[in-house]
Amino acid sequence: MKTEIINEKNNPLFNRKEIILEVESEITPSHVEAEKIVSEKFKAPSETFKIKKIQGNFGSKTFRINANVYSSKEEKEGIEPKVKL
Repeated sequence: MKTEIINEKNNPLFNRKEIILEVESEITPSHVEAEKIVSEKFKAPSETFKIKKIQGNFGSKTFRINANVYSSKEEKEGIEPKVKL
């Protein structure tokens, strides 16, 4: 899979990086594959980032992954909304 960083913006208010990656693949990457791509690209453990969206266009083999990368697990838990199980 070929990956490319489209946009990387620092957000000092929330102490995070807001990134957009473009991935070239035959099928839509799953959440697990997206987490693996982001952790390899930014050398961050999976507890310190949140995958916001995986977006693809019909007929296209390129997909965009939107993610927020935090500096620590505690900061992520304090800012990101909790998910009811």
